[in-house]
Amino acid sequence: SDGKVGFAHKRLAIIDTSDNAAQPMSLFNDEGEDRLVITYNGEIYNFKSLRDELIAQGHRFKSNSDTEVLLHLYDRFGDAMLDRLRGMYAFAIWDVHRQGLFLARDPFGIKPLYYADDGATIRVASQVKALLAGGKIEKSSEPAGQVGFHLFGFVPEPFTLYSNIQALPSGTSLWLEKGRIIQHQTFFDARTHLADRDANTDQTEKPARLRAALSSSVRDHLVSDVPVGIFLSSGLDSATMTGLASEFASSSLNTMTLRFKELSNGPMDEAPLAEEIASLYGTRHQTRMVEEPIAPGIFLAGFLDCGHL
Repeated sequence: SDGKVGFAHKRLAIIDTSDNAAQPMSLFNDEGEDRLVITYNGEIYNFKSLRDELIAQGHRFKSNSDTEVLLHLYDRFGDAMLDRLRGMYAFAIWDVHRQGLFLARDPFGIKPLYYADDGATIRVASQVKALLAGGKIEKSSEPAGQVGFHLFGFVPEPFTLYSNIQALPSGTSLWLEKGRIIQHQTFFDARTHLADRDANTDQTEKPARLRAALSSSVRDHLVSDVPVGIFLSSGLDSATMTGLASEFASSSLNTMTLRFKELSNGPMDEAPLAEEIASLYGTRHQTRMVEEPIAPGIFLAGFLDCGHL
């Protein structure tokens, strides 16, 4: 109400597509005033079990969304909520009582979160172009981001291509208060976690544990109030997910393959094998032809995305 904080959101509705789950979303006090406000990008896969737990503890919900679960979790546990989440997310929660902003990004950085601090205003968004669209950020280039892109094919965090915009690293949270960063905390380090798991796991157990982990992840990804599908290439990753998803899907799966005109009927044409995989698992399959010439960088990105559910 003092005009110092503003949230905006453009929604892709996956869980609870009703207006009750629209964002920005507020949790109100007894007087009907905002107590907590969230804008959030992502999906929390264990939100149903968390919601049941919170209801048992006396919390009341107005929607069936995972967004509202995040608000109640923060209300109850503060930043310790992050240890309870399973999913991909980037969110900002404004705490009216503490007059602070809590930012967090998921452990593996699946969802991006960028911020810019010019000393007078802190701006946060899920895309760099959203920050630039405001017209208030100077667009000077960041050498480390530029060099990293040409050396590795991606921009190493926390850099971006712009010196005045930073990425919040994966598994990291920020607490902002009175227009400045008060606390920067890493709550999950994937390298340390994976190293510890590898050292303490019997080699003979790995195949079964890998299958169990993949099955659990795929099953959770299928929870949705809208149709979901798989980007199916002829690779091992998307073929494996198609096979696992076919075990859990309540109806026939949707799969789609992009076929590039320039590669059709050649050794790099993935469409025939993808269609064979789709036939094996009985999916509702579509092959979409891409007929315009594609720049090499965009072409590669398309293939990288094909393995995601």
